[in-house]
Amino acid sequence: MGAYILRRLLLMIPTIVGIMAISFAVIQFAPGGPVEQVISDLTGQQGGDRLSGSSGDLGQSFSDDSSGRYRGAQGLDPEFIKKLEKQFGFDKPPLERFGQMMWNYIRFDFGESFFRNTSVIDLILDKMPVSISLGLWILLFSYAISIPLGIKKAMSDGSTFDVWTSGVIIVGYAVPGFLFGILLIVLFAGGSFFDWFPLRGIVSDNFAQLNWWQKILDYFWHMTLPLITLLMSAFATTTLLTKNSFIDEIKKQYVTTARAKGLNERQVLYGHVFRNAMLIIIAGFPGAFITAFFTGSLLTEYIFSLDGLGRLGYDAIVKRDYPIVFATLYIFSLMGLFVSLLSDLVYTWVDPRIDFDRRDV
Repeated sequence: MGAYILRRLLLMIPTIVGIMAISFAVIQFAPGGPVEQVISDLTGQQGGDRLSGSSGDLGQSFSDDSSGRYRGAQGLDPEFIKKLEKQFGFDKPPLERFGQMMWNYIRFDFGESFFRNTSVIDLILDKMPVSISLGLWILLFSYAISIPLGIKKAMSDGSTFDVWTSGVIIVGYAVPGFLFGILLIVLFAGGSFFDWFPLRGIVSDNFAQLNWWQKILDYFWHMTLPLITLLMSAFATTTLLTKNSFIDEIKKQYVTTARAKGLNERQVLYGHVFRNAMLIIIAGFPGAFITAFFTGSLLTEYIFSLDGLGRLGYDAIVKRDYPIVFATLYIFSLMGLFVSLLSDLVYTWVDPRIDFDRRDV
């Protein structure tokens, strides 16, 4: 196992470099950029694809040339353009910029935001509590609900319980999360009916003055609606996957043999079926982990005014704040790779018969 772990760790290096290189190359061809964003802000434009002025001299577009630098527009001081390029690092060739970026990222030096006047790592650390709160609780609750429910549905396949729970799951999965979040706000957060829950933030303004148990209650009071919103779709896939996996295992010959030996259903289920059926659930853990921490919570963060990493990354993409974009991509890629390795280690814990040292990575 030690050799396998070492190989996986070494493979992470070209993998993360490849991810960053492809993303960096795509950015070079993306329309707009931080220089255009600044100039469009200065000229009162919202777009950044074209600039116009009263004299008509600013009507020429800004774009990237083959070296990745911005070309100036007629009527603008070339020195001003050069200063902007130097400020954002576009005075250097793309390969040099990519190499410098990767060297800094290896040391977890993410530089400063283009537009927020603060270091990227400070921004990420500031937004991390919100994303951790959403991600960890969603993973915990979704798996705590999905696995027992999926096992119960598998053991009672075709029963009334299985049918009506499947209906609830399908409806919860089919309804978009943001629509369900808006419905919760309308019903319970001061919309048209009740005003039971707060609409923004993960804690109250007076959180520091509360005692320990009041802080816990205040925290979960704020997190109730966002977590319910995310849970409605988060547990559906895992529940059905768990059910189908257990049904497939229950139909196999070794289960019939175990029953013939006189084992009761609980012994058969948790002594034989559980390990084999859980392998496919573990395989989906890395994707669920990354989704819970970033993509799955983006709309929820916007709906409930939660300032987390998902919202930070989205705003950075819209604003072309590349240091934040690449830093969040780098961090989440690393997290995904390490979680994938962790899921393999859990494989061997669930089923000791699996030996990764005997197979290629």
